[in-house]
Amino acid sequence: MELFDITIIGAGPVGMFAAFYAGIRQGKTKLIDSLPQLGGQLTTLYPEKNIYDIPGFPEIKAADLVENLEKQLRTFPHTYCLEEEVTDLIQHEDYLELVTNKGTHYTKAVVLAIGSGSFQPRRLQVANSDQFENRGIDYYINDPMKYAGKKVAIAGGGDSAIDWALMLEPIAEKVSIIHRRPQFRGHEHSVAQLKASSVEILTSYLVSNVSGEQQLDTVTLQKVKTDETMELDVDYLIVNYGFISSLDHLKSWGLETTRQAVLVNSDMSTSVPGVYACGDIATYQGKVKLIATGSGEAPTAVNNALHYIDPETRRQPSHSTSLFPKIQG
Repeated sequence: MELFDITIIGAGPVGMFAAFYAGIRQGKTKLIDSLPQLGGQLTTLYPEKNIYDIPGFPEIKAADLVENLEKQLRTFPHTYCLEEEVTDLIQHEDYLELVTNKGTHYTKAVVLAIGSGSFQPRRLQVANSDQFENRGIDYYINDPMKYAGKKVAIAGGGDSAIDWALMLEPIAEKVSIIHRRPQFRGHEHSVAQLKASSVEILTSYLVSNVSGEQQLDTVTLQKVKTDETMELDVDYLIVNYGFISSLDHLKSWGLETTRQAVLVNSDMSTSVPGVYACGDIATYQGKVKLIATGSGEAPTAVNNALHYIDPETRRQPSHSTSLFPKIQG
């Protein structure tokens, strides 16, 4: 049984910064996230969007912010458990047990940084589509260069689908975007960019079938409210139908919640001893949901979690400029 000081559930920007800060405080730290990569929604949904609420950056692309956070994390040795969803939290006398869909983890304290909750992509509801997952059907873009020189179709009509289409346009051989409505739901500027691009726009169509031998090679589309169909030759179909998020499991852990978040005290502690929260998942009177807010809450959660583990640990540490020479030395 390997026991960690702090286990952070959620590897979005706030969770990543919390892990980095735990490294500054020399806490043995683990990060668990249900997604296959670090960065949370910034990586999965908005990699090409600019963010404007990060101190010191007039603007920064979401993907670049995640890259900077990853570089920052590499300052310290952390343990990462990706594509792993925490399903249960069990309280013991001296530690907490986290049960996931892949195993069990043991920790002295937990910091929740799961944003709006653990979320999974809405799967394509088409016969045999599950057989082509990771063999032509993708729900995330981890490496854009994977699609270089390929024929790519994107199913979805929101900002993320449009962003992905525009991002892949100069990389792929051909990009098509499929949306069941005649109008897109994205921001007007993004929609205008899409219409001015070389992306093939297929509106009022639904994906009705997918086929191929070992790998996906054909997507069948059906015109909404008609029997008209068409076939699209593809190498990849990227599905962006949104995500399913739920906080129900948090209530079963004994956490006091509102409809959308976990209630915390001023030290970021929750109703369960040893469990802290920061970022969008944490709420209190006057809370403002910004990355900048969560980034400030993360050190508060970490410092108080360490004080909970060892009451001799100072809640208010020295400034980082004085901590780093000690760590590096």
